[in-house]
Amino acid sequence: MDIFGSILNQMIFLFAFIAIGFILSKWKFVPDNAAKTISKLENIIFVPALVMSTFIENCTIEVLSSAWKLLVLGFAMVFLLIPISFLLAKFCFKENYLQKIATYGLAFSNFGFMGNAIMKAVFPEIFFEYTVFTLPFWFMIYLWGAPVLLISGSNSGEKVKFSQRIKSFLNPMMIAMFIGLILGLTGLGKVLPTGILSVIEVSGECMSPLAMLLTGITIGQCDVLALLKKWRIYLTTAIKLVVYPLIFLFILFLLPQNDFFTATFFKCAACVAAMPMGLNTIVIPAAYGKDTSDAAGLALISHLFSVGTIPLTFLILQTWIL
Repeated sequence: MDIFGSILNQMIFLFAFIAIGFILSKWKFVPDNAAKTISKLENIIFVPALVMSTFIENCTIEVLSSAWKLLVLGFAMVFLLIPISFLLAKFCFKENYLQKIATYGLAFSNFGFMGNAIMKAVFPEIFFEYTVFTLPFWFMIYLWGAPVLLISGSNSGEKVKFSQRIKSFLNPMMIAMFIGLILGLTGLGKVLPTGILSVIEVSGECMSPLAMLLTGITIGQCDVLALLKKWRIYLTTAIKLVVYPLIFLFILFLLPQNDFFTATFFKCAACVAAMPMGLNTIVIPAAYGKDTSDAAGLALISHLFSVGTIPLTFLILQTWIL
C-alpha cells in the first residue's frame, strides 16, 4: 500500500472541507453560531454514531481478548505525553492560561475528528483497534484535561470538583460506546433492523466532513492575519507536528517488530502523535468568555502544516519500520 499517497489524498480531501468552512464563515454564508451548532451535532449524533457502529461491527470476545494490550499501551502513551507537554508548554508560553492551553493542545491532539477520519479512510481494517487505543486519551480528557486545563484554566480562581469530572463521562460518545459494546458482545447488533443499522452507519460517515467544516468555520471567525504574526504559535506547532512524531517514531523503532506491533500499535501511535491541535482549546474556553485567539492560531497553523507532516510521518514509518 502506498501509505504516503493514500494519506496525502485524504489530507487534501479533509483540508478542502476546512477551506470550504473557512470561506463560508469569512463571507458570512453561515450564521455566527454555525460552529456551535455543528459542534453539538458532531458530539451528540455523528461521533457517537461512528463509535457505536464500529463497536457493533467489531466488538467480539475474540477481539477484546487481544485489545487489552492496546488499552494498556494507550494509557502508557498518554501518561508519557502529559508531563512532556506540561514542560514544553512552559517553554512555549509565559502566561499561565496559555501554558494550560498549550499543554492540552500538545497532549490531546485532534486524534478524534481528524484521526478518526484518516484511520477510517486509510486503515479501515484496524479502526476498531484505534478506537480502543484512544480510549485512555478520552478518559484523561474528561477526568483531567478539559476540567483542569480548559475549564478551571479559564478562570484561575475556579476549581472543578471531582464529582463534576465524573459527570463528564456521561456524554453521548461514551454512552454510544457502551451500547455498541453490549450489542456487539451479545450479537444483538446483528438482529437489529437493517434500517436502524443504516441510520447509525450513515450518521457516522457524516462525522469527518462536518468535523473539517467545523474547523474551517471556527478559524474563519478569527483575525487570521494577526494570528500569523505570533511566533510562539509556530514554535508550539513545530513541537507538535515535528518533534512529537520524531520522538514516537524513535520509540517505536526500538520496540520489537512483530505482527501485533507493526500491524496495529505502530499505526495507532503514529496517528495520535502526528495529529494537529484539537478544537476543544477554542470551544471550551470560549464558553467561559475567555480570549481564544491564540488557541485558534494553534488550530489554524497546525492544521495547515499537518497536510504535509502527517503523510511524511507515515512515509517514515513505512520506510524505516513497516
